[in-house]
Amino acid sequence: MTAHAMPQPPRAPLMTPVLIGGCVIILTSFAIRASFGVFQIPIAEEFGWLRAEFSLAIAIQNLAWGIGQPIFGALAERFGDRRAIVLGALIYVLGLVLSAFAVTPGAHQMLEILVGFGIAGTGFGLILAVVGRAASDENRSLALGVATAAGSAGQVVGPPLAEILLGFHSWQTVFILFAGAVLLSLMVLPMMRAPTPAHAGAHEQSMGTALTQAFRDPSFTLIFLGFFSCGYQLAFITAHFPAMVTEMCGPIAPDGMLAGFGITTTSALGAVAISLIGLANIAGTLAAAWAGKRYSKKKLLASIYMARTVVAAAFILAPITPGSVLLFSLLMGALWLATVPLTSGLIAHIYGLRYMGTLFGLVFFSHQLGSFLGVWLGGRLYDLHGDYTLVWWVGVGVGLFSALVHLPVQERALNLRPA
Repeated sequence: MTAHAMPQPPRAPLMTPVLIGGCVIILTSFAIRASFGVFQIPIAEEFGWLRAEFSLAIAIQNLAWGIGQPIFGALAERFGDRRAIVLGALIYVLGLVLSAFAVTPGAHQMLEILVGFGIAGTGFGLILAVVGRAASDENRSLALGVATAAGSAGQVVGPPLAEILLGFHSWQTVFILFAGAVLLSLMVLPMMRAPTPAHAGAHEQSMGTALTQAFRDPSFTLIFLGFFSCGYQLAFITAHFPAMVTEMCGPIAPDGMLAGFGITTTSALGAVAISLIGLANIAGTLAAAWAGKRYSKKKLLASIYMARTVVAAAFILAPITPGSVLLFSLLMGALWLATVPLTSGLIAHIYGLRYMGTLFGLVFFSHQLGSFLGVWLGGRLYDLHGDYTLVWWVGVGVGLFSALVHLPVQERALNLRPA
């Protein structure tokens, strides 16, 4: 008798409306966030501020983003994802518009709290939690990678767009134009419908119980500590690398290849470098997401942090030239946000999907503590020493720390471990 093959269920699609809508929102949010380093010199020169003044504003933005992340995660889990996203977008718009009229360092620094909270409501913690819950088990790792890559695509677009707009408008006008872009991104909100809930058993656990279990787990602490250096390195480079390239890079040959692409100044090279990092990271993030489905996430994270350490050390030890800037941007870009789908996927794997937004938000707070320190320390040490060398080496050290701290993480799901 011939055995008949059992019919296979249809494969779940990767590009769902939730993922597409999430990509649009996070791309817009991160395009604007990534462009703030381009405003570093224009704002400082207009008001005669020290470099540390606007650096502190961006640092406060990153800290507020970190504080807001678990708050928005909890709001989404309590009142709904789309309501939390709308709230975040409106706060983002308010912060950008009011910042356009700020004329003192203190005003900028206080208003960046609103911008930071706006990023929290339209960024990784909230969007990745929605995407993660909506994706099938087979597609979750890759879906998280696609959403993270959308943030990288924003980084590709944001800094060059800001540089172009500054050639025609004041920085104040550009801030208002960016606020309008955030409002336009809400047009995709109907696509962000609540995904199918997690299995019923997960709903029986309260948020307090989930948080208590995570806090008692040493692996959660190690992940929390390890994400610190990611924030330090990324925020420092985003905020200061355009200025660093402008001031420390060797001259661009007027008849060279870069000039042929319209890159004739180190200022333009700095903006393009941030964009190139984002472009390379689209491939790097998707590769990390693909690998995270097949290999140990903690080992992949340790490898990424070690590779960052080597690349950063090699860059600062060699002469800084247009060629080395482009090479560094490509290599660091491939490692840039590759940690995000792996870290969020690790949290979902160990602690489940029900409170992923809140738990990832708490871990992301460590990321943003690092961001605050990287941005602020970059401006502070620049004013003291006249360059970025010392603060760069601090970043190399914390990268090595993160590579080591991920190795003892227990990757097994918490509910499957022995009591």
